[in-house]
Amino acid sequence: MLPLLQINNLSLSFRTSGVILPALRNISLVLKAGEMLAVVGESGSGKSVTALSVLQLLPQNAACIDGGEIWFSTDGMKAIDLLKLAPPEIRSLRGNSIGMIFQEPMVSLNPVMRCGAQVMEPVRLHRKLNRFEAREEVLQLFKKVMLPDPELLFDKYPHQLSGGQKQRVMIAMAISCKPALLICDEPTTALDVTVQKTILELLRDLRKSENMGMLFITHDLGLVADIADRVAVMFRGKIVETGTVKELFSNPEHPYTRGLLLCRPILHHKGERLPVVSDFLNGGKKQYAKFQETALRNASLDDGAPEPKKSEILVSVKNLDVWYSSGKTWLGREKHWVKAVQDASFDIFTGETLGLVGESGCGKTTLGRALLRLNKPGSGSISYENRDLLAMPDAELRPFRKNIQMVFQDPYSSLNPRLMVGSALSEPLRIHEPSLSRLERKKKVTDLLQKVNLQQDVFSRYPHEFSGGQRQRIVIARALTLSPGFVVFDESVSALDVSVQAQVLNLINDLKREFGFTAVFISHDLSVIRYLCDRVMVMENGRIVETGEAETVYSHPKTAYTKSLIDAIPGKGLKVDS
Repeated sequence: MLPLLQINNLSLSFRTSGVILPALRNISLVLKAGEMLAVVGESGSGKSVTALSVLQLLPQNAACIDGGEIWFSTDGMKAIDLLKLAPPEIRSLRGNSIGMIFQEPMVSLNPVMRCGAQVMEPVRLHRKLNRFEAREEVLQLFKKVMLPDPELLFDKYPHQLSGGQKQRVMIAMAISCKPALLICDEPTTALDVTVQKTILELLRDLRKSENMGMLFITHDLGLVADIADRVAVMFRGKIVETGTVKELFSNPEHPYTRGLLLCRPILHHKGERLPVVSDFLNGGKKQYAKFQETALRNASLDDGAPEPKKSEILVSVKNLDVWYSSGKTWLGREKHWVKAVQDASFDIFTGETLGLVGESGCGKTTLGRALLRLNKPGSGSISYENRDLLAMPDAELRPFRKNIQMVFQDPYSSLNPRLMVGSALSEPLRIHEPSLSRLERKKKVTDLLQKVNLQQDVFSRYPHEFSGGQRQRIVIARALTLSPGFVVFDESVSALDVSVQAQVLNLINDLKREFGFTAVFISHDLSVIRYLCDRVMVMENGRIVETGEAETVYSHPKTAYTKSLIDAIPGKGLKVDS
């Protein structure tokens, strides 16, 4: 019986401005019906290019197939080479026999089309249902992917949904025609751990009920431990290791695989410097053992970050409420109030890192933005060094903002695409420190870029020329340009590869030691919070339900909700022989 998908010696390159850039080199994969094959690797390893090659979605003017075959069979008796199909033939398979969950739902969804209508489109096209039947089918799909209020979300636009909700709309669209092959390109990367667990369980159930083959692309080996049958590890356009999940986790052979497994923060104590993939590629086990010995010695030095002085309160929040209106009727009355933050009261001590954790939509980001007066609270008080931020007039608030900064969740959208990085980082200095000359501003910015491990040539390049990890370093540098005393990090590592995530977490620890700022770190991942933070606050439905020392909350959660967040961490019980 023929496999569902078989890729034989696929090689592909990109040609731009006369330069040939190899992307895939002799890739070979086999996927059977009802099987889940995980393709794992960092950004740039070739995972998404492989997936897009299957559906011929790569730009024809830039991508060139240098050799190989991609065979697809739905009945196990006859296979077709997808690379030889005419455009109309491949279009009949896309979204029908082969579905795909794209990595970035905000980019993949049509921003001017309602969510329900977008999911109805492939249903009506491929399954020939009328409008009423298609609408009922979409509502059932929304229920299946556990979207709240399907009727309400049906008529909403993508920008009105949270990141997790947009991802679930994308999944509903991908499975709407019950495809034989489902390609999942990082479908849970930016989702909170409980939604991630729900989505993975949904995909597992679909695979069993529909005998659906799945090609699951991810950068996190811990994630696939619970769901995949087999794993292929990609590195620089090649497959360097394949095997069953059990084989790969019990005895990883390639140093790159070992690095992906061991650089996750869940396997390390607070203050212990996280390893990165290069530590393994440059010397394997011996190099890693030497690295760990040095890291532990450095963590114990007295010149590290000072312990928070809990008698000194930097920020004090009392009975804070932030409500949003969901819209108005034609009479001008409010339709519904969304209670994003309810009766929040807490203190942030000078020098500490306070973790804020919870599911998507629980109010974390709203609370973080309210602390900096980027959102307007309905009631309550926020004081910074005994100064009432909510009562501060705009004329006084603008110069004060140099003391309070934010690292936003999406570094690409928070950088002006038309400004070079040097100009973007110099802008705060021009406003708040006008006495500095142009050369002084440039020197300060280049020095700061070096502190976040970026080269001087970054100054004259645009944001689109950088990887996700590099852009994250740039926005961290921008937040620190004015040497603030208080920084809010909003999901700053949630969408990064595990190795790049380790680099950024190490960087945050290093910068905190050097600059001595106080921080709030917002995340949906308690394993990251446990590694980075001194204390943690858990939010549920706009309320703070638990507060305590990070290790205590992680090891001995008091509420069922916190326990569910911890239990949902992928690969939590995974142990690897280093």
